[in-house]
Amino acid sequence: MASYLEENQDRFLSELLDWLRIPSVSADPKFHGDVLKAADYLKARFEELGVENVELCQTAGNPIVYGEKIVDPSLPTVLVYGHYDVQPADPYELWTSPPFEPVIKDEKIYARGACDDKGQVYMHVKAFEVMMKEGGVPCNVKFMIEGEEEIGSNNLGIFVRENKEKLKADVILISDTGMLANDVPSIEVGLRGLSYHEVEVTGPNRDLHSGLYGGAVANPINVLCKMIASLHDENNHITIPGFYDQVDELSAEDRAEMAKAPHSDDEFKKSIGLTDIYGEKGYSTLERTSIRPTLDVNGIWGGYTGEGAKTVIASKAFAKISMRLVPHQTSEQISQLFQDHFQSIAPSGVTVVVKPHHGGEPVVTPTDSVAYKAAADAMETTFGKRPIPTRGGGSIPIVAMFKSELGLDTVLLGFGLDSDAIHSPNEHYGVFNFLKGIETIPHFYRNYAAAMKS
Repeated sequence: MASYLEENQDRFLSELLDWLRIPSVSADPKFHGDVLKAADYLKARFEELGVENVELCQTAGNPIVYGEKIVDPSLPTVLVYGHYDVQPADPYELWTSPPFEPVIKDEKIYARGACDDKGQVYMHVKAFEVMMKEGGVPCNVKFMIEGEEEIGSNNLGIFVRENKEKLKADVILISDTGMLANDVPSIEVGLRGLSYHEVEVTGPNRDLHSGLYGGAVANPINVLCKMIASLHDENNHITIPGFYDQVDELSAEDRAEMAKAPHSDDEFKKSIGLTDIYGEKGYSTLERTSIRPTLDVNGIWGGYTGEGAKTVIASKAFAKISMRLVPHQTSEQISQLFQDHFQSIAPSGVTVVVKPHHGGEPVVTPTDSVAYKAAADAMETTFGKRPIPTRGGGSIPIVAMFKSELGLDTVLLGFGLDSDAIHSPNEHYGVFNFLKGIETIPHFYRNYAAAMKS
């Protein structure tokens, strides 16, 4: 006999595609109406399914969609977090199909937000529906789905601090991460923090003719490139004084455990079109993308970039620079170190302004908690294999915030893959992953409720 999920999977996919058609890009004001429309869509789905006290909680920015199902106050409560906003889809011309006209090709859903994070949020919506149709939710559940994650979650912390009673729970459940492979389940137990800055280098008071002035003035673009290049040494270590002082160095035993995760450098290179790997000397690819801090230029511009030639020395040059952090670094400390160092290496003849953007703290979650074991058991049930605990390279700053403000640990039960091209053209999410998430999440609730009761 077919399960409720099997009978309704086509409808579940169709509903997700409808949601993905709404271009809820939080970074671009021209999409603000669509962001609100995406929130309304989610609110309506919650109300249809019997989620109670559903509301759009207003903030200084985009609303937070909140709802709950309190089965029994004496039972444990799971607080589900996710986000309905998405990254900009630019450059559109690199998409093989329009980013907000979702299609299913080769058993993958192609659309902006398919994996990050609408597809993964919608797993929780449909898992709730499955539980309601198959005997009810075994413990209390609260949903808090925000619309500003892709722009730094600036208003979420305020909302959390002002609504601690409303958000009272026993554990946070998030699906905004990934796993190693469809046949190698894993659960992320660590995330890197973030320190993000924009830098501005100014030379002359206007753009200058490169023939009349070239060689006699500091060219801000040249200077900026040299400054950026100096931030790494020949071993790709970061040269900012004090940068590594607080870095949590893993033991040889811990590194050996990490090395057990299946990984092929050849497959890694092939997947992103590279001929060789690159990174900090002395560390493996998996270590470089998880337990080591990094510094990367995310964008650089200045001068003339239009068609043809214009021989100018630009007055200004700009770059956006991000640093991924590991325990026990803090975004505040690293931001100050970066600002002090970057200004100190500027040559005479230019001025430098460093403007901090958003940041977040690194986090490691426990693997011996009742909630983690419930998630691991759930994955083992649906995948037939025990999941591997891994550390992720990305940042979800709100995980540390939830711990500090609500005192709650988080379970990162993600079903995405590194190959899903999140934040890139042709983002996609496997139909298998979407449906497997819906199948797995109810097992987590049942395991968690049973373990908390015993």
